[in-house]
Amino acid sequence: MLRVLLVNDTAKPIGTLRDALACAGYTVIAEVNGAAALLHAVESQRPDVVIIDTESPSRDTLEQLAVMGHAAPRPVVMFADRCEPLAMRAAVSAGVTAYVVDHVGADKLAPIIDVALARFEEEARLKKRLANAEQQLADRKLIDRAKGILMDKRGLSEAEAFTTLRDQAMKQGIKIAEVARQLIAMADLLG
Repeated sequence: MLRVLLVNDTAKPIGTLRDALACAGYTVIAEVNGAAALLHAVESQRPDVVIIDTESPSRDTLEQLAVMGHAAPRPVVMFADRCEPLAMRAAVSAGVTAYVVDHVGADKLAPIIDVALARFEEEARLKKRLANAEQQLADRKLIDRAKGILMDKRGLSEAEAFTTLRDQAMKQGIKIAEVARQLIAMADLLG
């Protein structure tokens, strides 16, 4: 059973959406009025999904969603009253995983939330792959720079420089990139 944080970002009552969630079998663990308390509620309640009811997402709401996306990312479903293409794009950029115009009955909530969860998981997987690729590229640059230092200072070939870095990493029980970092730091220190 999914735990839902319900955010009311409108002046109208949110009872209809709360009731639809209950009918669909979801547990509303907390309700927040306005986006100002969003991050605190997500960090303290740790919901599986955040659902926001709004007329149209305000700049404050979008900013809070962006902050939440960095500090405590969660799938976000936004129900809006109006169809505004710029607002939709801004909401998706801020981390909304499903943007629904108008409200839906309990029978339609499960597929919408399922899509939001699947999209969130896919985005998280892609972000992780991107971060790994960026780290590998950064490590490769460090290793190449360290090999250059060894080739220049000790007259080694590129293969010998790499072997030296690899052997040192094995001796210390650390990654080659960390040995490269240490070597570059020492070379910078010694000039």
